[in-house]
Order: sequence, then C-alpha cells, then structure tokens
Amino acid sequence: MSRQEDLRPLQRTKRTWVVTIIDVQEEDKGPFPKYAGQLFNNKSFNTSVKYLISGPGVDESPEIGLFSIADDANGHVYVHRTIDREKTPTFKIRFDIVYRKTGEPLDRPLFFKIKVKDINDNAPEFPKEEYSITVRENHSKDEPIFQVTALDKDEDGTANSQVSYFLSMQMSHPDGIPFHIDSTTGSILLSGCLDYKTANSFKLLIKASDHGTPQLSSTATVNVAVEDANNHLPVFTRDNYQLQISAGQEHPAVLRLQVEDEDSPNTPAWRAKYRVTKGNEKEQFAIETDPDTNEGILSIIKPLSYEDDSEMRLVISVANEEPFFLCKNGTVMISSLESTNTTVNIKVLQSQGAPVFHPPILIVQKEDSMKPGKVFRRYPATYPDDVQNKIKYELAHDPDGWLSVDENSGVLTVAKEFDQESPYVNNSLYTIIVHAIDHGISPQTGTGTILLYLSDHNDRMPTLAAPSLDVCYKKEGTRLIIKAKSAPVHSHSGPFTFELAEDSEDVKHNWTLGRNFGESVELLMLRSLPQGSYSVPVIIQDRQGFSTRQNQHVRLCFCPDGHACKDSLLPQAAVRLGGGAIAIILTAFLLLLGK
Repeated sequence: MSRQEDLRPLQRTKRTWVVTIIDVQEEDKGPFPKYAGQLFNNKSFNTSVKYLISGPGVDESPEIGLFSIADDANGHVYVHRTIDREKTPTFKIRFDIVYRKTGEPLDRPLFFKIKVKDINDNAPEFPKEEYSITVRENHSKDEPIFQVTALDKDEDGTANSQVSYFLSMQMSHPDGIPFHIDSTTGSILLSGCLDYKTANSFKLLIKASDHGTPQLSSTATVNVAVEDANNHLPVFTRDNYQLQISAGQEHPAVLRLQVEDEDSPNTPAWRAKYRVTKGNEKEQFAIETDPDTNEGILSIIKPLSYEDDSEMRLVISVANEEPFFLCKNGTVMISSLESTNTTVNIKVLQSQGAPVFHPPILIVQKEDSMKPGKVFRRYPATYPDDVQNKIKYELAHDPDGWLSVDENSGVLTVAKEFDQESPYVNNSLYTIIVHAIDHGISPQTGTGTILLYLSDHNDRMPTLAAPSLDVCYKKEGTRLIIKAKSAPVHSHSGPFTFELAEDSEDVKHNWTLGRNFGESVELLMLRSLPQGSYSVPVIIQDRQGFSTRQNQHVRLCFCPDGHACKDSLLPQAAVRLGGGAIAIILTAFLLLLGK
C-alpha cells in the first residue's frame, strides 16, 4: 500500500501528519514487540510533544493490546503478537499529538486504517468431503451433471483465494475418464456417452488448488451412480406366429408374445408396450403387457367371422416406456427407431354353432351359504354366432346328486349337503358337468365343467379389495364402487365379472350392479335405505374361471361434514334392523310408557 493511500486526513487542509508505511503481516512469528512503522506531525518542531494511540487493537475490541507506541516522543508504532487476517483484516486506529507538559492537543487527531497483509495460509475447503449423485445413462454432455465449490478464506481478489479445479479417477477406466471438470466453475461434465453395461458407477477425485505461494489444495470425492436408460430395443423371440381360432367366440389370452431386452429389468427402459399396428381395423383384438413377465398378451375381444375373413394377418410392434437413444460420435441422440415388429397369421375356423359356457371351466370354492335350497351359481351358455335358439340345460355328471339345474335358465341350486367323505371327491375336488342343448333342427350340445373345491383354503380365489365400506347416507340411485383383487397365487387374474347372489329378497329390492370396469363394478342403491349396516352377497369370477362368493358390508351413516361417518346414537343391533323393524320396536316401547 502506498504512503498516500495510508494517509487519511480529516479534511483537505495543509497536511501536518506524516505516517510511514505501517507494515503488519498476518501470522508473523515475531520476535515481539516488533517495530511496525512511525508517525510524525510537522507541528512538533521545537516543541516537547507526546504521541498517543487508541481505538480497536489498542484499548478496544477486537484484539486489545495488539498495537502500542513504545516511544511516545518519536511516534514509533509496535505490534505485540501474531495476527490472523481472516479474523480481523483491518484496524482503524486514532493517533493524537499533545503537549507533553499540559496534555492539551497540539493538532487534530489522525484516524488511520491499518490493513493486515494476507499470506496464503488457507487451503480451499469443500463444504463436504464426499458427494453421491445419480446420472442417467442418456445424460447430455452439454449439461453439467454436478458442480462442486471450494471456498478459500484468504483475501478476495488475490492469488491466495483464486481456486482452480482438477479431476481424476481413483480407478482407471478402459475408455479413459468419461468426465471432465471446468477448472474455473467446478462444473462436472461428460466427455462422451455413458454405458451402463460397461460401468455403472464411478468414484471421482476432485482437487481444488489456490494460486498462492506456497500453493495449497484440498480434495473431495464424488460418487457417481449411473442409472440405466433405454439404449437396447425389445426384440421379439419369434419373427412370426401361427394361430387357429374358432369363429364366433371371444378368446382371452389367446397368445403370449415374448421379447428380450438387455436393459435393466423392471425399469421404464425395459418395460414393454405392445400395439397391433396392422390388421385390427375392426378393433377385434387387444394386447396388454404382463407386468411380471413383460410378455404381450393378445386377446380376441370381438368374435371373428369365418365368412368375412377366413385368414388374417396381424403386425404387432413393441417399444419401451421411455424413448430409445443411441450414442453417435460421443453424443447422445434420441433415435426415431423405437420399435420392432412380429407377425401373427390367424386361420379362422368355421363355428360349429354349439352353445358355449362362460367360462368353459368354472372353479368354485365351497361356501358356508351353500345349503340345500340355496342358489349355487348361475352358469349360462350362449351361442357364438348370436343365434337366438332356445337352450335347454341338464346335469350330465353329478354322481352324488348335490345340485339341480333349471332347464330354462341354467341356475344351479344346492340339492343336498356337500359331503367331504363322498367317494366321488378326489383331493377335495368334486366335478360337475353341465350340458347346454340347443333346439335347432340339428341339436348341438355345449359342455361346461364345474370344479367344486371343498377345502377351506381359498388362496386361489379372487376377493374383495375392501370388504367393508362406510358411506355417507344418500338416497335412491347412490352409486358405490366395489373393487376386486386377484388371489396371491394368481396375480393379475383380472378383469373380473361380478354378479349379485340373488338368493335374498332384500338384496333384489335394495341393490343392483351397474357398469363393470374390469377390476371393479358399480353397486347401485335401488331405493332410499335407513342408516345402518347391510350385507350384499357378490359373486366374483376371474378370467381363469375361479369364482367365489363374498359379502360386501356397507354401512350407511350420517356424515355431519358430508365426508366422514359419525357413529350412530342408536344401539348397534337396532342400526342393523330394517326401517319396519325399528318402527315396530319404537311403537311397543311407547305403548309400555303409556301403560
């Protein structure tokens, strides 16, 4: 610092104070006291004077006792100990000159700013010693993946605090270091493309160095985990498939198509999306993805016609949930090639016209409600070609006579108690065969098979997702949603069919089913019902033919806020009674009071 910069007079008058450079450097080890500089006032000629010093560093905080004037006649300034510039970079000190005898001021005081000289005694410091980040495999090399910043406590704007960054890897990489760092900003960028299969993690060593003398530095570690992205297309295991399909019938899960994908399983880069791109102009086909196996499940959702198309050709494409990318000359590029194809050749066979049961094999679990005289199941058959001939039903095989069938409706009723010890029960399984016979000129017969499980274990059956529902009291027409879920051993066995077990008069009068959404169905209230609890028996059947009866418990209650039920003030038993029963009880109670 120049002498002119060091002199700070109170006003622009003829300068009477003269101060040499007061040289104070941080971390100076002495010996102390150490001479720092001298001040002089021109009015001191031929006069006995005394120089005084005061202010921060002298008799005020911070650093009391740091400075002094050892020779008060000549104005020699001394420093008494080591100074830390990062703690106190400057001191504003007051100098006075007084008559030695009287102590009266000889001149105006001088306020002088002493600046502590910086040395490079601080290395740049990172806020953390270690960082962990995740980078997508398809990250663009133009965008930083991370930025590190190290701070140097030395004087700003000097070489001592100027920081540069350097990057190295703790383990060598066969293709070199795929990262580089901006030496000024600390931004880490990609040098090319990442490859998850080659390396899915990196450990980067970042060094921050200042430009002082001696040069000081520190390091931090950045752990980079690479997240797999879609750089492998799904590929069908077969180029084509051949199918023979009977006309006039729906065929769920008629074909499973397998693909191979080298990306990480169960990620958007691996999960497949299938689409019928050609041959489905009449929307007769649907394809979905099995979430467990990633296979495409092709179904015929509208019956095929032998007369219209005896042979059909489908083109099915598969892509991933996220866009496909490739690396070209070290740059990530989104590719227009997103899917691969296979073909399905279908030969449509002429329908025989026999009634068809839905499903062909019905699997039923024994239930407590299956008592003599109770409805067992409705098991209807239909014509595949929408022929309106009348159908007659009969039991073709029921060796122990457990059921009876209505020949017109196909409704099966329990005729006698089910006997686990029956000789016709094999491994807790009892088989029943039902025939549906048409009334055409050449009568044809359709066959339906019922497998009745007598075991108490029902881990194969679909169940209600929420067996109990609390519903704010509403009037006629209220729509509730009943949802089913697959059995543990048959995951994703939907869509389901739903049916009310209409063996109770109250059920028929109070409830009906509405739209089927595949995994759920609407339950409609046919009339206004009193607040209370109701049990609605529902038969749920999955697409594999497993059928079970479940009780959907519905509690209609009062909701003060319109959203949450408030417990009824009536006793629980009374709440469960119908409106007529409650009226009778109240009338009897009033009569007793009258007596």
